[in-house]
Amino acid sequence: METTKKKGFKFPRWARNKYIISCILFGGWLIFLDRNNVLYQFQLYREVNQLEDQKAFYLKEIEQDRQNHQDLFSSPDKLEKFAREQYMMKKDDEDIYVVPTPPDAKR
Repeated sequence: METTKKKGFKFPRWARNKYIISCILFGGWLIFLDRNNVLYQFQLYREVNQLEDQKAFYLKEIEQDRQNHQDLFSSPDKLEKFAREQYMMKKDDEDIYVVPTPPDAKR
């Protein structure tokens, strides 16, 4: 009787090397299963970018507020105007009437 060997898929010689297999497994572990894997690093990178954008926004807002503060306290007339408009302050001999607008009215 004749025995024939099945010819199946055979890995190349370099793919059967134990060092290459262990390097591939180690690389896969680092990329996907480690605590500091690639996905986690990408999330951290996005979060850092968001925080830097927020920092730039708030620094710009702080600068605008400083400018507004300087403008407001540079003259008593501007301070009085601000107090009258924002806090409805009045002088002793004045009467102020506030007319409410309907909520659906366009401004």
